Amino acid sequence: MIEKNLGVHHVRLRMRQGAALLLLAAGTTLLGGCAHKELALQGKASDWKLIWADEFEKDGAPDPAKWGFAPRKKADWACYCADTLATTFVQGGQLYMRGIVNRDPTDTVKYKTACIQTKDKFAFKYGRVEVRAKLDKGKGSWPAIWMMPQAAKYGGWPYSGEIDIMEQLNYDSVFYQTLHSGYIDRLNQKNNPLYFSTAPFEVGEYNVYGVEWYPDRLDFFVNGRKTFTYPKVTGVDPSQWPFDEDFFIILDQALGGSWAGKIKEEDLPVQMVVDWVRVYQQKDQRRASL
Repeated sequence: MIEKNLGVHHVRLRMRQGAALLLLAAGTTLLGGCAHKELALQGKASDWKLIWADEFEKDGAPDPAKWGFAPRKKADWACYCADTLATTFVQGGQLYMRGIVNRDPTDTVKYKTACIQTKDKFAFKYGRVEVRAKLDKGKGSWPAIWMMPQAAKYGGWPYSGEIDIMEQLNYDSVFYQTLHSGYIDRLNQKNNPLYFSTAPFEVGEYNVYGVEWYPDRLDFFVNGRKTFTYPKVTGVDPSQWPFDEDFFIILDQALGGSWAGKIKEEDLPVQMVVDWVRVYQQKDQRRASL
């Protein structure tokens, strides 16, 4: 997430918005029906092997073999996390993740949000992640699809890295794709290379958000169309590239915080609806922790 510290309340980072106009990739179709399960892999599908997926086919709570609820903590994205079907449930082949006003008198928080992760259940190094999802808009809404290191071998945030596949704020008609590391967030090296990109999206429509992760670069995508590349750079501080260890996946529909700002209760509930999550690796490379 943008300047998100998993241990303490993060400080908002003022970001410059790029003008990255994206067109739908040839052959990729966006439909609203939950039964549509198209493949949006960049390049030849024959080059990739599916190693992990959730198609959300069983109604109820998310599959506990694949997902755990992220705990509530002080960080902005997690301060309203709740392990309840009121915010997080599977229905009709889709995962619903909601930000709501809290009506439970036994819980002291004002809002409740959806926060799930594959930590300690599935992590991998190198490959392709794709998530087909559609987003709402609302003041204070902050949905995200992102990845964090399983072991954090380089130290606490941001030194062991963070890969943000999609974040969207408020009523914005763009979403963000971002990297974090000690090089970016502590040494303030945000332009060598550029560490984020923005792209437009249609509210209420499905989009496929993705990243391809290689030993020497991270390529970001939407609907099979590349948005930007973050390369490993030689001759700079080694904290530029902590992206060589296993990472796990996080999905959340957050509310508020110093980046998204004030929450407008009249806009609630807001939700991110996820059709599927898929992870691939190239057929000549197998490195995952199950």
